[in-house]
Amino acid sequence: MSHIKQGAVKVIEIIGISSKSFDDAVKQAIAKASKSVKGITGFEVVKHLASVEAGKITSYRVVLKVAFPVK
Repeated sequence: MSHIKQGAVKVIEIIGISSKSFDDAVKQAIAKASKSVKGITGFEVVKHLASVEAGKITSYRVVLKVAFPVK
């Protein structure tokens, strides 16, 4: 998950949400997290979730573990 060779890494869990796809939910999550978390080095998708209404997917959600170095 992380490319840090030495030191310490912090891991947080976030949820990305999209009406388009799971891939877009990941992109949304990383883009939003990058605005407040500096130096993200990697992530792991922990879970995929979706909401369905009238037989159609209405919302895609991904739970991510995001890693970044501790300063």
